[in-house]
Amino acid sequence: MLDYPAIPKPTVNFNDYLKMVNNPDGSVTRLINLPSTAASPDHATHLPVISKDIIVNPDKHIWVRIFLPREAQDASPPPTGAPRKLPLIVYFHGGGFVICTAATTVFHDLCARMAAEVDAVVVSVDYRLAPEHRLPAAYEDGVEALEWISIGGEGWVSKYADVSRCFLMGSSAGANLVYFAGLRVADSVADLEPLRIRGMILHHPFFGGNQRSGSEVRLEHDGVLPLCATDMMWELALPEGVDRDHEYSNPMARKGSQQCSKIKKVGWKFLVTGCDGDLLYDRQVEFVDTLKGNGIEVEGVFERGGYHVIELFESSKAQAMFSFVKNFMA
Repeated sequence: MLDYPAIPKPTVNFNDYLKMVNNPDGSVTRLINLPSTAASPDHATHLPVISKDIIVNPDKHIWVRIFLPREAQDASPPPTGAPRKLPLIVYFHGGGFVICTAATTVFHDLCARMAAEVDAVVVSVDYRLAPEHRLPAAYEDGVEALEWISIGGEGWVSKYADVSRCFLMGSSAGANLVYFAGLRVADSVADLEPLRIRGMILHHPFFGGNQRSGSEVRLEHDGVLPLCATDMMWELALPEGVDRDHEYSNPMARKGSQQCSKIKKVGWKFLVTGCDGDLLYDRQVEFVDTLKGNGIEVEGVFERGGYHVIELFESSKAQAMFSFVKNFMA
């Protein structure tokens, strides 16, 4: 990657952009009004996918939303009496680690459509947000969700999901979370059995670095994800006192080979999607090149034009992504 000037301090106050109000106890009140959607567990509805919310850890406010294709529940059991089991996608929403939940409408809709189109059980994880809970809190919550799934006991997952065919997927910051939660369990995958992670799907992953990339300079004032927004999100999400080349932001900078050796050892494959209309594009391409250079099986799918997480907003793009995902999981 070409060197560009080091990152200056943000010129816009964090709260002016993210609409947060600091509270005396160190928490923040988020004033940004993002549409949310309730789960639809009622089998009497005509939706192609039903969903429900389950609390994983009430103390940490970790919960999941499970999406189940109606056909799986409606299908008559085979003569053996065991229902057909579907692959499992464990999904993590985006939002720069500081906003959004598993109930945010764009993420709910993506998971519901993906469950139907890919024919999979999708477990969407809601994790703690920064700045109240800076990284690695979100990664720890991701690991806890995987451990909770592996223990079993949740009806839909136990009955309809083949947990031995598990794929981790995330959008934007959620894709970053997938990578680092995966690294945390890579040395102890046997402890997760019968859950077996087969691969990782990183949808427009959120990475950064001390030096500006070419796409960051080119798309500094992008209307969907401007550079000032990523600056603010990293400032709020990273551990206090670290720079942007910390591994959580820039896995290619200092510990890339060490991380890749863990991934290679367990044999996980990667699907990384993005587009050159996203200011994160150069970092995503560099990430793919780093994986390839370390002998990891990776497929990079990068479209011309577009914008950050375009698949959340344009149905034709989402449909194309679902095809890539389904082929990757086959």
